[in-house]
Amino acid sequence: MTSHCGPRSPLLGSPRIVRIGGLDVGDRRIGVAISDELGWTAQGLCVVTRTKLDADLAALRTCFAEYAPTTIVVGLPKNMNGTLGPQAEKVTAFARALEDALGVPVELWDERLSTVGAERVLLDADLSRAKRRKVIDKLAAVFILQGYLDRLAAARSSS
Repeated sequence: MTSHCGPRSPLLGSPRIVRIGGLDVGDRRIGVAISDELGWTAQGLCVVTRTKLDADLAALRTCFAEYAPTTIVVGLPKNMNGTLGPQAEKVTAFARALEDALGVPVELWDERLSTVGAERVLLDADLSRAKRRKVIDKLAAVFILQGYLDRLAAARSSS
């Protein structure tokens, strides 16, 4: 019996290193997350304070340089009824610019309630408001990326 623990290289039979990045893009900050090498779990990486588009993209390039993600997932802020509002349009434009600047495929992922979930985790951890403010964007990026990774895992297990 053969054990399959993750994506495998067809030539070597060893697990492939596949990193996927995740972003929670806001008007003031961008939370950044990265997957583990097998694409199973998401970890918070950094928070980029936004200035202007070129500087934001350069900061993200620096954040991701060590990890070389093969895909970047950007949270798409849909309204609760599923429609796209002005913030979703801004994020979509940013995602297009990111894809062009980094040369990596970018996927949009429904981020509804990711910040709410992150806030609940931080409240349960009894962090002060100041400490929550410092990490909320990074944790929201983790929620977004983990949802995407879970969907990939479910698709792999059902096929």
